[in-house]
Amino acid sequence: MSTRPLRVAVVGAGPAGIYASDILSKTDLDVSIDLFERLPAPFGLVRYGVAPDHPRIKQIIVALHKVLSRGDIRLLANVDFGTDVKLEDLRQFYDAVIFSTGAIKDAELNIPGTDLDGSYGAADFVSWYDGHPDVPRTWPLEAREIAVVGAGNVALDVARILAKHPKDLLPTEVPANVYEGLQASPVTDVHVFARRGPAQVKFSPLELRELGHVPDVDIIVYPEDYDFDEGSEAAINSSNQTKQVVKTLTDWALDDPSTKTASRRIHLHFLHQPAEVLGEDGKVTGFRTERTALQGDGTVKGTGEFHDFPVQAVYRAVGYFGSPLSEIPFDDHKGVISNREGRVVDMDGEHVPGVYATGWIKRGPVGLIGHTKSDASETVKHLVEDVVGVADGADVSEGNLEGGRTAPQGDPDAITAFLADKGVRVIEWSGWELLDAHERALGEAEGRERIKVVPREEMVTISQGVHQA
Repeated sequence: MSTRPLRVAVVGAGPAGIYASDILSKTDLDVSIDLFERLPAPFGLVRYGVAPDHPRIKQIIVALHKVLSRGDIRLLANVDFGTDVKLEDLRQFYDAVIFSTGAIKDAELNIPGTDLDGSYGAADFVSWYDGHPDVPRTWPLEAREIAVVGAGNVALDVARILAKHPKDLLPTEVPANVYEGLQASPVTDVHVFARRGPAQVKFSPLELRELGHVPDVDIIVYPEDYDFDEGSEAAINSSNQTKQVVKTLTDWALDDPSTKTASRRIHLHFLHQPAEVLGEDGKVTGFRTERTALQGDGTVKGTGEFHDFPVQAVYRAVGYFGSPLSEIPFDDHKGVISNREGRVVDMDGEHVPGVYATGWIKRGPVGLIGHTKSDASETVKHLVEDVVGVADGADVSEGNLEGGRTAPQGDPDAITAFLADKGVRVIEWSGWELLDAHERALGEAEGRERIKVVPREEMVTISQGVHQA
């Protein structure tokens, strides 16, 4: 007796969703996988969250591209969960659903003044300079002095893009509207503020060293912001990465000030925690910090000593935060789908049958690509155990490999017919290839690798073969 393949929907076509799909496709199950994506293009934050002048990191897309180009995982892009399709719809067509929607919002910075004109979330700015199709084409770049709050790589990316001369971005895939916007920026000084000391920042050594090679941009580190405690020494001795970061910062702190002659500067401030965004007439006019002191274990506390910095814009780079999904249990405090090792659970802690999560929407916005792969493996392992009917950790080959078929409509054509009836303009892999080729052709015409197509409607039209290049 023949049994149809297990039908699985994966919602979110970033690295987490693609890795989960790839791992699931290599199990012993006879499985048919559809990968849904809200945007017209796959690859998530690798495409829309990595600065254009970081092509090395963007090479991750090459590996993800290989997975989707195999043809055994079907891409269904330009489909918005909660609007175009709901959980009750997916249950009609799929036996299981994995959510991998990531975390794209800015975490809150709870200080006065963040609602002033000129106060921005870093995630929104990153989306703008990466050509995200759902953000405006313009960005207000009128400040000469700017504060960036955060001690991670996103803060460095934001500071670097703001301070870098636009002509040095031209060899990258920076969108034309972003280049034009940055060209008009009068910026001279970007101040990055970290709450703890040099040994506690989350910069990667490569990202940090890169700052020192940006043409006509000086890096300034202040000796008075430089302090270490026993916790700092322990961190340095136990981590080669921390050791490299501290060495780079120390070298900059010892630089002769007379050598700082660039037209733009990035100032790195440590032991300054955000206290208030200052304003006048509704606009940002400054940034107030409180000096902190290390407590011996790498933590800090406020000292009551405050400093005001004249700035006309503030960018909050204090982390990403997940967004709730319609009908899916959500932890508003952590910003993740409520789950236990990838199994989505309800308010009573019971597994919601057939529903799973992976990636940042499962564990929060921490960890690198390696964590995303192990994360996906854990989720897929539990999905397979549930489908074949064995206990956690049991030999799945002893279960029913043809079990778990619960969807009433298991024909792969049923979901595409459903979306077509709703007027959803679905983009499959062949459509993405058209869009990809168009972007590369635009780049080739200007001597670059590619130029992103920004507006959503244009991306959809090109992917459907209607656009005449």
